[in-house]
Amino acid sequence: MEMGLERLTKMVLDMATLSEVTVNKAIEAYLKGTNVRDEVFARSEQLELLQDEVSDLATEIIARYQPVATDLRYITSAMEIGYGYSRLGRYAYDITDVLSLYQDLANCDKSEVELAAKSVAEMIRLSINAFADRDIIRAGQLRAMDNVVDNLYRNYLKNLAGGGKEDMKCYISGTLILRYLERIADHAEDVGEAVVYTVTGKRTPKR
Repeated sequence: MEMGLERLTKMVLDMATLSEVTVNKAIEAYLKGTNVRDEVFARSEQLELLQDEVSDLATEIIARYQPVATDLRYITSAMEIGYGYSRLGRYAYDITDVLSLYQDLANCDKSEVELAAKSVAEMIRLSINAFADRDIIRAGQLRAMDNVVDNLYRNYLKNLAGGGKEDMKCYISGTLILRYLERIADHAEDVGEAVVYTVTGKRTPKR
């Protein structure tokens, strides 16, 4: 079983790295106004295939070895985490879709999106490290970081009504991007919660 668990870990970490690269690529494209939609779509599709492979391997290990306690928690958490990283790829594609829809956003104020994007990038990296090391301290930090992204999104929505018609393209595109970043942050937080469950056997209460 040990070899199977090592392989499962490697597969999830490969997914994590690919999702991190994909999200960062999409964010950079939005900020710079470059078109990487097809590239990001291909990576998101690859992530979905990898998620299926993670689920298949996890199911095989459970069926063959009937693990219990920490090993079983780890395997089921790996499936959850794999799903989370696959969703990051899909949201990254959604971000590139916004640029494709609205085209030129060069004159938009992207400062709040940049702040959220920076927090999200840190969260993804932290979630990867927490999973790799089964580090519940770093995993626990993700909830507070998620609150930062949530607040940026909510504040942006509150300011939306104050924009003039000439700003609506900027506001709507910014709202969409922030919503996708908020969902990415949620999934990164979910990774942290899965790590805590793996180590302690306790689920973090939902907010």
